[in-house]
Amino acid sequence: MSRLSELLDVGKSNTAKYAILAAVVLIISEITIIVYNLYFHPLRDYPGPTLYKASRLPWAFKFATGSQAFFVQKLHDEYGPVVRIGPNHLSYTDPRAWKDIYGHRIGGESSMNEMSKAHTFAKTIRNRPDSILTLNRDDHSKFRRALSHGFSDSAMREQEPMIGKYVDLLIRRLHEECENGKKKLNMEAWYNWTTFDVVGDLVFGQSFHCLENIDYHPWIETIFKSVHFGAIMVALTYAGLGELVQIIFKFGSSSKKARQYTRDMLTTRLAMEGKRDDLFEGVLKKREEWNLSFDMLSANAFILVLAGSETTATTLSGATALLLSHPDILAKLQQEVRSSFKSADDITITSVNKLCYMLAILNEALRLYPPITSGLVRIVPRGGQQVAGRYVPEGTFVEVQQWSMNHSKDNWKDPWEFRPGRFLDTPEAAAKAGNKLDTLQAFSTGPRNCIGRKYGNP
Repeated sequence: MSRLSELLDVGKSNTAKYAILAAVVLIISEITIIVYNLYFHPLRDYPGPTLYKASRLPWAFKFATGSQAFFVQKLHDEYGPVVRIGPNHLSYTDPRAWKDIYGHRIGGESSMNEMSKAHTFAKTIRNRPDSILTLNRDDHSKFRRALSHGFSDSAMREQEPMIGKYVDLLIRRLHEECENGKKKLNMEAWYNWTTFDVVGDLVFGQSFHCLENIDYHPWIETIFKSVHFGAIMVALTYAGLGELVQIIFKFGSSSKKARQYTRDMLTTRLAMEGKRDDLFEGVLKKREEWNLSFDMLSANAFILVLAGSETTATTLSGATALLLSHPDILAKLQQEVRSSFKSADDITITSVNKLCYMLAILNEALRLYPPITSGLVRIVPRGGQQVAGRYVPEGTFVEVQQWSMNHSKDNWKDPWEFRPGRFLDTPEAAAKAGNKLDTLQAFSTGPRNCIGRKYGNP
């Protein structure tokens, strides 16, 4: 019996020793990585906070909590137009970075690979079907051409009566619910209900009935939950826990519900008879020719609805808040609209383009409240790349964060002030006044810019 106890004690002693040894090895490994990142990494000379240069964890935590973009903007104020926000990650507010990171390749560079999206951000879940956001360059171009007809002027004019129907419903509902101006309404929710109803009809051929029910459809609620869930998954992948992310996603309830709702609505859309000249018709025509799976169609329908609804609602919410807090600008806008149209029937997708002041207000709203604050991360291709006049080694994460670019004092005069007039100047006059108009790229730029930008970019 004493011999058995002795053996067990030895076993416990060895287990403890192995545990301690493993901990020591892990600590030494982490210290070695930190020392390398700070003193030997190719990006060691780029400015940034020491903690963020040393480890990926601080940035990952900020991203998971939704504060990353706002924090990085402050870093740019402190460190300048390029900041090292992770051991292998650079953020830019230099306007040249737009073209260098996202732009078309021409001339002698045309044979080079494009600066691809970083899979950590664009393909966090590996077994998901590809969408227009993750397709390679050739397939992306082909897919975009198929979608382009739905975004053409003729297609939009054909859909205008349907869009107008939801706008009229919004106005009627607001009058019914505000109790003659005595009751405050949450316009963010109302804009979301409207844009989801419109885009749902444009993609799935059916409304979400948010305006009718004065509430969010269950699919939309799961979407918002899955977006937050997705941010956490990106943060974990960025921190080096990509394998864990694949396991978590497999059992994530919010993402499962969102995918099932999307499949159900797509099934209804596919069963509709006759031609619908909507946003999704061009892709459906190519379904058999390209052998597109149901899951791939579902993934792209999901992207179209989300990209066309929540982003628009965010811009409208920002513009409304800015106008209500600047009554002089609101009065000037009211005068422009009321003097330009004899009746509401004269307001069309085409006619509103003559409202110069309104378009300037929307541009300024996009600058101050960009619907996408950050996340357009690319990876530098083999051989490295010049970005904003300086060589960046291959494999580096690089990005322009709209929130930082749009609030940079190097790019804008009084960047936190609501001044629509800055967009009424010529580019030359604006630059002389301290406003670099071409730094506003709310819909990104280059071959992967937003396909619907001409309907949201004045």
